[in-house]
Amino acid sequence: MREYLQFYIDGQWVDPVEAKTCDVINPATEAVCAHISLGGEADVDRAVAAARRAFESYSQTSRQERVELLESCVATYEKYYNDIADAIREEMGAPRSLAVKAQAHAGLGHLQEAARVLREYPFEEVLGEHRVFKEPIGVCGLITPWNWPMNQVGCKVAPALAVGCTMILKPSEVAPLSAYIFAQVMHEAGVPAGVFNLVNGDGPTVGAALSKHPGVDMMSFTGSTRAGAQVAQNAAPTVKRVAQELGGKSPNIILDDADLETAVTRGVLHMYNNTGQSCNAPSRMLVPRARLAEAEAIAKQVTESMVKLGNPEDEATTMGPVVSEVQFSKIQGLIEQGVAEGAKLVVGGPGRPEGIDQGYYVRPTVFSEVNNDMTIAREEIFGPVLVMIPYDSEDEAIRIANDTPYGLAGYVQSENIDHARRVAARIRAGNVHINGASGGYDVPFGGYKQSGNGREWGAHGFADFLEIKAVEGYGT
Repeated sequence: MREYLQFYIDGQWVDPVEAKTCDVINPATEAVCAHISLGGEADVDRAVAAARRAFESYSQTSRQERVELLESCVATYEKYYNDIADAIREEMGAPRSLAVKAQAHAGLGHLQEAARVLREYPFEEVLGEHRVFKEPIGVCGLITPWNWPMNQVGCKVAPALAVGCTMILKPSEVAPLSAYIFAQVMHEAGVPAGVFNLVNGDGPTVGAALSKHPGVDMMSFTGSTRAGAQVAQNAAPTVKRVAQELGGKSPNIILDDADLETAVTRGVLHMYNNTGQSCNAPSRMLVPRARLAEAEAIAKQVTESMVKLGNPEDEATTMGPVVSEVQFSKIQGLIEQGVAEGAKLVVGGPGRPEGIDQGYYVRPTVFSEVNNDMTIAREEIFGPVLVMIPYDSEDEAIRIANDTPYGLAGYVQSENIDHARRVAARIRAGNVHINGASGGYDVPFGGYKQSGNGREWGAHGFADFLEIKAVEGYGT
């Protein structure tokens, strides 16, 4: 049993000013695996005050000093790498292979990339006799989700550190364990007191207090579109910057010249990755109507033969549980609604998988003959549920793809790269993947429309943490 009852503020672990204890549930066993404290406004005030004090000196550090600090963070993270992976497996049920190879690695990757970018990042621009400077924005409130905990912590903390900001992190109270270890990494790496602070809590209390706080200069939020809108509303009276990475209902267009077996297999397995709990998951598969039956058969075969549900500690497991009882119930309700609205159930369906009576496991599910007005085609299910939508023409496929309030990601499958590029250009989304390609930590990540604003990852991820100052008459 883990007991993580303190917060990390001003370079030390401290008892909360006001707190209540919260159970952390292992979703594979439904048992309590840890206790954390949920803080309040007084804890946020304390952390913001520490961050404001630290900003005075940290914002003036040199590029080289911050490069060396990030390199120290990388080395210390590597020391704790397996502990972080174990925590992610325990807090959110990620299979061991996913926790080690992807989930834990993401935090390391963002620290490494920030150090690389920082070495050459152009903080100054000469415009004749004038000079434009990019300066750290100030104290940053960082709110991160439970589905990719270290990815989202890393892609916010790393650029903030790199450009000279100070910060308060509020990780999800559903999966806070890896963030607690991350705070220990920051401490041992030598991050100056007050530069990085961690306060656990829920959104309506600690999240709202951060968003409203006049001492916080910007908010970086990842989570649902509903919660992101609330953060923006809370932040509006103080006119602070708000960067958001929100929900998605991403289309996966399989063009008529694609290798159908390869494209469907790739799309199904990608949908099931992380138990479908990814905001950019290719959850709407658009298939030429004449080939829909063939696509259904491939999806069913892939689901039944290539997906191994089970204990996250088992190396053979490819899919673990969803993160919580709340998520399990929501997904079950949407699956039942899909059936009620007349979608064709190809595989899976309501209820736990056969032979599993413990843990928040969802049957990997594929619906077909879905139209884009159905609830399962509109709402972000955030579970292993794929909907297949037939189309009659390429223009119709693109229209359906863009007929969503979201715009985080899109996917295009074609044997003809020029054809795929033309279609990709017409998709209204922040990230479009051709034939399963995925960018590295240097490629910007973020969305259009209600999927958010701003960009994370790599050099583009620095921008939201910087202010622009023009000094006119600076001289040559």
